[in-house]
Amino acid sequence: MNELEDRIIELEIRVALQDELLQSLNDTVAKMQDALDLQQAQLRVLYNKMQQQSESANSKPYSLADEVPPHY
Repeated sequence: MNELEDRIIELEIRVALQDELLQSLNDTVAKMQDALDLQQAQLRVLYNKMQQQSESANSKPYSLADEVPPHY
């Protein structure tokens, strides 16, 4: 009977540790999602700003394909 109790206690400890790890991973994923959302919003603002500047300079919309890489 003692062996069975020890096994149950060991399993309860494992479950508790896994719950703690899962909560930590969930928190990390939530923080990463918040950071990604912020970066996407910032990228949209920059893209819109570049589009507005391009439209004011000429009628052709801005395209990254028109950019020349710095090593050329």
